[in-house]
Amino acid sequence: MLLGGPAARAATDAGRLYAQLCASCHGDKLEGGSGSSLVDGVWRHGADDLALARIISRGSPDDGMPGFGAVLDDAAVRGLVIYIREAAQRAANAQAKIPAPAPDSVASGELHDYRLETVAAGLESPWSLAWLPDGRLLVTERPGRLRVVGPDGLESEAVRGTPAVWARGQGGLLAVGVHPDHADNGWIYLGFSDPGEDGVAMTAIVRGRLRDGAWVDEEEVYRAPPALYRKGGVHFGTRLVLQDGYLFFSIGDRGAQQQAQDLARPNGKIHRIHDDGRVPADNPHVATPGALPTIWSHGNRNPQGIALHPVTGDLWSTEHGPRGGDELNRIQPGRNYGWPIVTHGMNYNGTPITAETAREGMESPVIHWTPSLAVCGINFYTGNRFPAWKNHLFVTSLAAQELRRVVIDDQNQVAHQEVVFKGIGRIRDVATGPDGLLYVALEQPGRVLRLIPVK
Repeated sequence: MLLGGPAARAATDAGRLYAQLCASCHGDKLEGGSGSSLVDGVWRHGADDLALARIISRGSPDDGMPGFGAVLDDAAVRGLVIYIREAAQRAANAQAKIPAPAPDSVASGELHDYRLETVAAGLESPWSLAWLPDGRLLVTERPGRLRVVGPDGLESEAVRGTPAVWARGQGGLLAVGVHPDHADNGWIYLGFSDPGEDGVAMTAIVRGRLRDGAWVDEEEVYRAPPALYRKGGVHFGTRLVLQDGYLFFSIGDRGAQQQAQDLARPNGKIHRIHDDGRVPADNPHVATPGALPTIWSHGNRNPQGIALHPVTGDLWSTEHGPRGGDELNRIQPGRNYGWPIVTHGMNYNGTPITAETAREGMESPVIHWTPSLAVCGINFYTGNRFPAWKNHLFVTSLAAQELRRVVIDDQNQVAHQEVVFKGIGRIRDVATGPDGLLYVALEQPGRVLRLIPVK
């Protein structure tokens, strides 16, 4: 029986397979021995994942490397590839000189030098950032509070009367968005984990107004049928984009992988509605029997970042992979983004999900990050204070604690990446402020910082 085959897969993780088959030659820590190092960045037989999988399966007789294709199935080989990539990245990170600036210190970047300044501190799991026309900053705290930050810091109390939320696991008060015409209509949007009966929850969206420190005039914008709510505290997604009368929003798979492929379920999807909750007549599944008409794309695992490109108008999304396989996707209407049929990741316990990283009829990511960064909120920089960053995509991450600058070229491909800083906390969101500065929300310790250019 193949190691890693269906009967053995649950008990055979990539780390155990490496120890059993590879460590005697390549070292317990992949540092090399009688075989070459797997963490020095030198790949004699090709540097991409396909080349690495091929050498594991077929071996290299001239180098004394046996092939393991007779005892490992494709999914187990894929798990070993991810395991090796994780170790190689850890080694590269240990050698890299990436800024980890403290507030008010100066850091050097490829295109701009900057310093970090604290805008608000003492927050509990800040999740999302948005600005009112008067320049005040709205910040959601995951336990259920909406906070307002003025020129002198946090206003004294949280906004009163916001919706009750299911604040467990990854759930809570998540996204906040301000209507582009807020100066005329006053609408503010909140996306949150909505509690149902018997411990279930699902993403819901409401809009309301602020008046004298209170949340008023609340209207329901989106709420799934109660029968489709799920138990479990993971993968709510919940990011909002408002533009041109439309609202795009994401819902993660809620831990139910296969439901991301089910068009009768809201989870594992990106949705599109009018900003008052109506369903647009040109949505891709309006006429699909049994499908939810709000669906814009499906096969999305846990998209916690969505943003519109300021030039092309294309919708982009960052999506949490499992262990490996975080994705950057250009979201197109009606397309299937593959989860969990195809993925570049594996289960958190090291066991494989699938050998497939691509399939006809399913969209491949523009780029994937393996090992996982735990990607989160994203923002296309649109300010003028950092002119060389104009229209570049900024990507936050939780596990890697990185802010990345991603350059997307005219062919919608990633041309370059820079880790702007790393290691100062889990970064949940990033946004361009009305002052042209770049703002980030850090979970631990809970605070909002901004990057200020240094000339």
